[in-house]
Amino acid sequence: MNKQGNVIFGVKCQAEKCMYHTIGDGCSASQILVENKNACTSCETECKTFTPKQ
Repeated sequence: MNKQGNVIFGVKCQAEKCMYHTIGDGCSASQILVENKNACTSCETECKTFTPKQ
């Protein structure tokens, strides 16, 4: 997943240490992947797009 200049409309992200995190809590990834098909609550999901800032 490559970094993209545009923010994904409607997606909020508070993971400030992710390279895709933008000012205003946006996400600039070209796409996102949220995993755990058996999740029943939001805390059971994981953003697999997360990439640590270098």
